[in-house]
Amino acid sequence: MAGFDLHTHTTFSDGTTTPEQNVRDAVELGLEGLGVTDHDTTASYGPATAAADGTGLEVVLGTEFSAELDGSSVHVLGYWIDPGYGPLVDELERLRNEREDRARAIVEKFHALGIEVAFARVQELAGEAPIGRPHLAQAVVETGAAPDTRTVFDRWLADGGPAYVEKHAVTPERAVELLVASGGVAVLAHPGLFGVPGEPGRGAPANDGRALGPGLADEVVERMAAGGLAGIEADHPDHTDEHRRRYRDLASGLGLEVTAGSDYHGAGKDNPLGRATTEREVVERLRTWRRA
Repeated sequence: MAGFDLHTHTTFSDGTTTPEQNVRDAVELGLEGLGVTDHDTTASYGPATAAADGTGLEVVLGTEFSAELDGSSVHVLGYWIDPGYGPLVDELERLRNEREDRARAIVEKFHALGIEVAFARVQELAGEAPIGRPHLAQAVVETGAAPDTRTVFDRWLADGGPAYVEKHAVTPERAVELLVASGGVAVLAHPGLFGVPGEPGRGAPANDGRALGPGLADEVVERMAAGGLAGIEADHPDHTDEHRRRYRDLASGLGLEVTAGSDYHGAGKDNPLGRATTEREVVERLRTWRRA
């Protein structure tokens, strides 16, 4: 299997597999490259780089940066960023701290709903990773209040749901600005999932029979492009054919690259590693967007 899977997660965010396991699996699949894109952290860089040493697999180090628009998440993938760039480091740390405060508030909402989820268990499930709604959903499932995490999102945790707590993140334009200023390349992640229930990538996927909705508005993408956006992840596994066409056309009109990635989360999501890949020539063109 040739190509680069440019969107994967590990136990350093909300994935269930380690960076070492992802690298081993990517090598076994015959992938040329692997994007390491945990949410709002660069902590997986060292383990992933060490695991790939000598394998011939090219590791593309990055992060999936959490931004927000009108109360819904917009995620921006940043590749080849400088993990020591101060303003970006500060924002990632703020996001991680905000995740913990938000998780505590969500737990309190569940308690008010009569669901005795324990914050300590949420912390255990997250481990060293930033706490995310998937960790909270799993803790709720363990209480017996729901049969699976999808049900938790549908009933309580979706944007605007009874246990939802608004988060405070930068705008999509600011996310692009920070990633580019760090020497990285910014790519809009799964825009067709904007505004659907649950975390982007965990909302209503096309393959479960539910509609996704309109996706992120073209004018927002245009503003991001004006700030240095280099590409759009149009070929996301959970996009409908309509979304793929729409965002491919938008990328073409704006002179941006079209990328693909599995959005792999291990057992946390039904998107196998390597399910969507980006050709090497596209990756090489993305590199040219890096600032000197």
